[in-house]
Amino acid sequence: MSTPQTPTAAPTPGHALKHLAVHLLTPLLMCLGMALAYQGAFHQPEPHHLKVAVVGAGPQAQGLAQTIQGKAGAALDVRTVADRSAAEQLLRDRDLVGAFVPDARNPELIVAKGNSDTSVVAATAVFTNVTDRQGVPLHVTDLTTPAEGDPTGQGLFFLLVALSIGSYASVAVIGAAGAGLPMRIRALVGVAVSLVVSVIGIATAGPLFHVVDHDYAAVWALGWLYSAGIVLIGTGLHSFLKKWTTLALMVLFVMLNFTSSGGIYRPELQNGFFGALHGFWTGAGYLEGARDILYFDGGAGLGGHVLTLVVWLLLGGAALVAAAAYEGRGRRAVSARAEAAAEAEEEMEEAVAV
Repeated sequence: MSTPQTPTAAPTPGHALKHLAVHLLTPLLMCLGMALAYQGAFHQPEPHHLKVAVVGAGPQAQGLAQTIQGKAGAALDVRTVADRSAAEQLLRDRDLVGAFVPDARNPELIVAKGNSDTSVVAATAVFTNVTDRQGVPLHVTDLTTPAEGDPTGQGLFFLLVALSIGSYASVAVIGAAGAGLPMRIRALVGVAVSLVVSVIGIATAGPLFHVVDHDYAAVWALGWLYSAGIVLIGTGLHSFLKKWTTLALMVLFVMLNFTSSGGIYRPELQNGFFGALHGFWTGAGYLEGARDILYFDGGAGLGGHVLTLVVWLLLGGAALVAAAAYEGRGRRAVSARAEAAAEAEEEMEEAVAV
């Protein structure tokens, strides 16, 4: 005769609402974080120590530089450069945003838009005011050649977005569907996934949309390094954070990452917090490294940007090692409890038999 089943009591409305509120906490925190990060980083772009130069060695150039600096204050860092070739080299080294060549009839501003189109716009506005007072137009010369599919130079930022989302979204799948796999297997899967993400990135940015029009292999390699760092960090953190992993990765690789990458505004147009992050955050390492490759012949500090990405990759390796040790302790504790329970059951059986 079967025992009648007691129906499970339905949760009370209060309990159901509490359960719903807990689950709504994550998207609401995401909303708050995105609002604070994006509006904090982009809401009021103003020059802060924008580096420009006046070309010329005489007292006239020195006087013009001092006049501009006096009016601009902390918004600009104005210097003089002896001649045009020296100014062009500083622009190629990304040590200047613009170099003004005074001339009574044909004043010229030399720029490198591949460095940052928005920073060039700010520098152009400064020296347009100077030439307007002279009553002559300002001629702008760009030392860099934009890619066919990226006339503003901001297409690389959207490639960064694609690589980032593909990377951190994969972490949730590896952490959930691959939870039963050993950490070393999950790590290998993560490296393989980051390879696929980087290939998708360069295939779409290169032959499809022509945001990248040369040095495909170098830009792809940077993308793989960048993506692997995110995936490995996320996979390691998942062992500790569980359901909070997605929120943590959004903070690290969206809220703080996109805003400090320099893709929309470089540090000279941002507040101090996001400008400081630009110096060592992984998105800035990738984006500025890609700019160095595409627009500055692999110079202008490429080695430092690659080092940034390597450091983040090493942080991912450290997170995996810590996660493996943490999970190992957990498995040993579970195994010890299971063995103790088995021994206790065996002792009870022996006692009953006696």
